[in-house]
Amino acid sequence: MADLLPEHPDFLWRNPDPKPSYDAVVVGGGGHGLATAYYLAKNHGLTNIAVLEKGWLAGGNMARNTTIIRSNYLWDESAAIYERALKLWEVLPEELDYDFLFSQRGVLNLAHTLSDVRESVRRVEANKLNGVDAEWLSPEDVAKVCPIVNVSQNVRYPVLGATYQPRAGIAKHDHVAWALARACDRMGVDLIQNCQVTGFVKDGDRVVGVETTRGRIATGTVGLAAAGHSSVLAELAGFRLPIQSHPLQALVSELYEPVHPTVVMSNHVHVYVSQAHKGELVMGAGVDSYNGYGRRGSFHVIEHQMAAAVELFPIFARAHVLRTWGGIVDVTMDASPIIGRTPVEGLYVNCGWGTGGFKATPAAGWAFAHTMATGEPHELNRPFALDRFVTGALIDEHGAAAVAH
Repeated sequence: MADLLPEHPDFLWRNPDPKPSYDAVVVGGGGHGLATAYYLAKNHGLTNIAVLEKGWLAGGNMARNTTIIRSNYLWDESAAIYERALKLWEVLPEELDYDFLFSQRGVLNLAHTLSDVRESVRRVEANKLNGVDAEWLSPEDVAKVCPIVNVSQNVRYPVLGATYQPRAGIAKHDHVAWALARACDRMGVDLIQNCQVTGFVKDGDRVVGVETTRGRIATGTVGLAAAGHSSVLAELAGFRLPIQSHPLQALVSELYEPVHPTVVMSNHVHVYVSQAHKGELVMGAGVDSYNGYGRRGSFHVIEHQMAAAVELFPIFARAHVLRTWGGIVDVTMDASPIIGRTPVEGLYVNCGWGTGGFKATPAAGWAFAHTMATGEPHELNRPFALDRFVTGALIDEHGAAAVAH
């Protein structure tokens, strides 16, 4: 491991024993869990905290995401939290003193039908009202931004235009995790790997500790940030979450010379394509329709994804696939997250991000840390409370975000 990861700090090899008690415990050592711990320490001065990870740091969905960062969501509530995240992304490399290869190369969301065009233009105008950089591009403009996109009208899904967010881009997801973990480690946060939460200790309706595979830990504040398994943890705590878990597939090619200057997404044909810094083509699709916890999905999803990618990018027709994988995403009925209090006092949850989790990482951590530290929601996550599924104040990004939720 040392040979593979020579620049990673000591915490990747050092695994501290859990203390008998902590002021706060974060369950999940991925991007959101590490960001939450970082902002608990940085913004709220809480350093007697622990991040519990059942496997290894950033070994779950953090290692299996799109790497895409953008904030061009339709609804005010979504735009607010994703735009805050993008502004934090812009300062984090310097703040964390770690180059995690944040590249603001822009994101194109293609439109292939008249309804796509109407929705996209509407979203551009909504973005502008929320202070989010957004433009509507003609097919000719799309070709100028990304010359390798096939804008011919003689294809199944002709490109009729696209939204464009110039400040959007990508970041190297594992490096993001190492950057946050290094910062947490410097501030005294315990990062405890191979420590699965198996139950919760309660005094009436209040949490007073967690049971783990490495013993019981006393704490009065617990934050759940375990993508893909939030509903399982909620069941252990005695309540249910209105989410479903689905496989989400992606793949990378062998290394190629840089040919793809931006990120291209198409909800209509369910594919996104970018090129990593090392040269791999990164391609992904929408979630598999069935529920499951498998780390691989249906072959037909990948097959359709590849057909769409080759039609949009004929230059990639002879590219060789290097590897495929699947993550597990939690999806709510409105494809928006749940961030806030639960029926158990002292127990908080951050889940249900669907395909939007990575891009929200710093803002989700910022808001969730505030909620855990104060017991009250931050303005960013107030609309994403669990009780919206009772009041009906949903934030429906299913058809609004131009991604395959």
